[in-house]
Amino acid sequence: MTSTSSRPAIEAAGLRKSYGDKTVLAGIDLHVPAGTIFSLLGPNGAGKTTTVQILSTLIGADSGRVRIAGHDLATHPDAVRAAIGVTGQFSAVDKLLTAEENLHLMADLRHLGKAEGRRRTAELLEAFDLTDKARKIAATFSGGTLRRLDLAMTLMGGPEVIFLDEPTTGLDPRSRRAMWEIIRELVAGGVAIFLTTQYLEEADQLADRIAVLDGGRLVAQGTAHELKRLVPGGNISLRFTDHASLDHAARAFAEASRDDEALTLQIPSDGGVPSLRALLDRLDAQSIEVSALTVNTPDLDDVFLALTGRPSGQPAAPAPAR
Repeated sequence: MTSTSSRPAIEAAGLRKSYGDKTVLAGIDLHVPAGTIFSLLGPNGAGKTTTVQILSTLIGADSGRVRIAGHDLATHPDAVRAAIGVTGQFSAVDKLLTAEENLHLMADLRHLGKAEGRRRTAELLEAFDLTDKARKIAATFSGGTLRRLDLAMTLMGGPEVIFLDEPTTGLDPRSRRAMWEIIRELVAGGVAIFLTTQYLEEADQLADRIAVLDGGRLVAQGTAHELKRLVPGGNISLRFTDHASLDHAARAFAEASRDDEALTLQIPSDGGVPSLRALLDRLDAQSIEVSALTVNTPDLDDVFLALTGRPSGQPAAPAPAR
């Protein structure tokens, strides 16, 4: 995915927030280009929701500088609010209203004229496959349908930046993947997405860049591939057709571990193209024939555990007070 604008969607520097003697954010820096997906990961209590609340003007930071869609958060909060949309952990849909009524309500809150509100409502109902549910009470909707309506409401004002705070929590796999497609379409249209999620596969599938927050501090940032390369344990597995071939390869790769039953060698590797190319050159130079080759790299679960010391979903350690 590529940025549709040279102006960053989100810039934050030295963002801090404390409640009494509890430090929630200990001075974090963020940079999110327009037209990209940025995912913020972290254990429960790491400060993810607090970060979203500050960036979306819901609460104030103790210190730090923030610009959203080119607007200074401290001096032009109304301009920031006009440029963003927020879909929180809990749906903003009024379940006593129909899908159409919920969208009309959001149009009123966005101060759209009646004709413009009706036009946008019709567009969003069609875009989110909600036309057949337009006049049905939202209380009758499935979780996936409620989430689609919730996101449609967020888009009523045409935001440049959308904050999605754990948007697929509680959805079944099919509904989650449908939401992923909607998110990708939004980004293709130039919208920037700031995503927090407990589903590491979700960040892996969607995000252009990922940051890991732990104890109020950013402990790592990069693409999913870059983060995975921070964790040791990757290897390239070579499979052979017989023990003679396996023995020949084992002599050439003294650093490898072997599995005689499976007829495989596991050679330590970061999984990168240069490492793979070097391995293939060594195989060719030694005239070693393999029947199959598999690249195994750590996944984001391994990265999360290595960086935070706990699996995803467990509470974060408190940030040190400053």
